Amino acid sequence: MADLETTDLKRLALHDLHVSLGARMVPFAGYEMPVQYPMGVLKEHLHTRSAAGLFDVSHMGQVVLWPKAGMQSLMLGFEALMPVDVLGLQEGRQRYGLLTSATGGILDDLMFANRGDHLFVVVNAACKAEDIAHLKAHLSPVAEVMPIADRGLLALQGPDAEGALSRLLPGIETMRFMDVATRDWTGAELWISRSGYTGEDGFEISVPNAHLRRFADTLLAEPGVAPIGLGARDSLRLEAGLCLYGHDIDTTTSPIEAGLAWAIQKSRRTCGARSGGFPGAERILTELADGPDRCRVGLRPEGRAPMRDGTVLYNGDTEIGIITSGGFGPSVEAPIAMGYVPAALSASGTRLEGEVRGKRLPVTVCDLPFRPSTYKR
Repeated sequence: MADLETTDLKRLALHDLHVSLGARMVPFAGYEMPVQYPMGVLKEHLHTRSAAGLFDVSHMGQVVLWPKAGMQSLMLGFEALMPVDVLGLQEGRQRYGLLTSATGGILDDLMFANRGDHLFVVVNAACKAEDIAHLKAHLSPVAEVMPIADRGLLALQGPDAEGALSRLLPGIETMRFMDVATRDWTGAELWISRSGYTGEDGFEISVPNAHLRRFADTLLAEPGVAPIGLGARDSLRLEAGLCLYGHDIDTTTSPIEAGLAWAIQKSRRTCGARSGGFPGAERILTELADGPDRCRVGLRPEGRAPMRDGTVLYNGDTEIGIITSGGFGPSVEAPIAMGYVPAALSASGTRLEGEVRGKRLPVTVCDLPFRPSTYKR
């Protein structure tokens, strides 16, 4: 969590709702955020896995890219900033993207959607000012970059999410993973994607601030829906093997080191129709072909003690890597972690040690994710 004075923090539009629900508020990415409610992190995590959790993620950056000279020019311009196929994204669909640096590091990871006459982009809260400046610097010839300040963003996640949302918006159940749609709810225009960051089926919903409290209250009144805080969101995404920017990925990590090669479509790879042309292409395409020197891996500490981020990893007496995310996985009922190790030590089953409070404890490399995701394909 960011070490900020409360007086320096921004407040969410739903701040009063969170307080009324008994949330413990903490500093995070410049905002006062609910980390947990009276249910507690473990029960909130398990509730999301078994029913439905409502997360306020309004701290994230919402940005609309309006084309100045047609969608194709905009999409090609945006594609030039990422090793991702933007031009091939169909209307009504969303994709995971990565802004890369000239040295092949990751400036931010994001989601972007083709909404027919414009692109809608959601970026990480801690990076949004830099991301918006980056987009304006590079896209001004082809796009108007418009940060959205009058909307909140809610994530409804879990096996009961479809049922709860479809009772408010009949027909929403026909959406599949990474579909996007616009729906009217009693006069409020909702921008909806079937996605999330918990490993569960669910939706992210952009709601005008004027209707946000009413919409959140209505969802929370649905059977099985409970408010969930940042603590459970972190353990849910860790079980799903998903990266947290600033921990598992940053400007020092490449997409290939981070195990995100799946996000680079064939058209952007060597010999692809639009190969290269993005920042850091030389490094990234070389690592795709030859493999990286280090890899992000799953890790299973032995025993019940979690290994947190910053834990140093050893192979014998040699320091070989570091844990970037770690904690207890309530669904798998065991401590879990992710971190970076040399490629030669990245095979599942490799036994290493992590230093916890001055003691070396055994930890084993394992496959990701720790729990299979349940997206509606």
